[in-house]
Amino acid sequence: MGTAFGATMGFLIERFRLQPFIVTLAGMFMARGLCCLISIDSISITNPFCAAVSQWRIPVWSEASISVGAVIAIVVLLVAVFVAHCTPFGRAVYAVGGSETSAMLMGLQVRSTLIGVYTLAGFCSALAGVVFTFYMLSGYGLHAVGLELDAIAVVVIGGILLTGGVGYVAGTLFGVLMLGIIQTLISFDGTLSSRWTRIVVGVLLFVFCLLQRLFTARAVAARV
Repeated sequence: MGTAFGATMGFLIERFRLQPFIVTLAGMFMARGLCCLISIDSISITNPFCAAVSQWRIPVWSEASISVGAVIAIVVLLVAVFVAHCTPFGRAVYAVGGSETSAMLMGLQVRSTLIGVYTLAGFCSALAGVVFTFYMLSGYGLHAVGLELDAIAVVVIGGILLTGGVGYVAGTLFGVLMLGIIQTLISFDGTLSSRWTRIVVGVLLFVFCLLQRLFTARAVAARV
């Protein structure tokens, strides 16, 4: 369902030339509203298989272990790196992100690439929802509210240009680790409120946006 939802939004964006941010935002509101039609209360997941998967741990060293969600995240990251840098689709995504007009003049399949990107995003969003249910063992329409802003923040901190065409998938991992370190330090400090996490992330986001702008201007000046 998530994959089909993403493909539909990609088709609307490509066919009617709509603003992607508006379409995906409307899709998020719609999906969240559909969740509330199912139930406005939190629904506990009592399925034995889901409970067993959520508690399953893979030992890595001594007493350390990783969860199924972490394994899925690592696999998705490796697949994403391969697709982005070692496949024609990944190279087409970079080209379309850099300049859709130039990609079209190069003979690339711009339409199918755009729809494919949003289809893949819908699949990854649905997969993230499944992993999140393993962590929470419940379903609720208001789960993960505001998490989309964290996703934007870690992407920018990871060095990906929001206008497209520049960045690495591994950079997003760096952004996630940075956010996790900030949250851990504030939590272990004990004297700071959790609001400081938002403040620090906001400052970092602002700084990295300025750095991106500076590097872009230097690159343009060097080409000239």
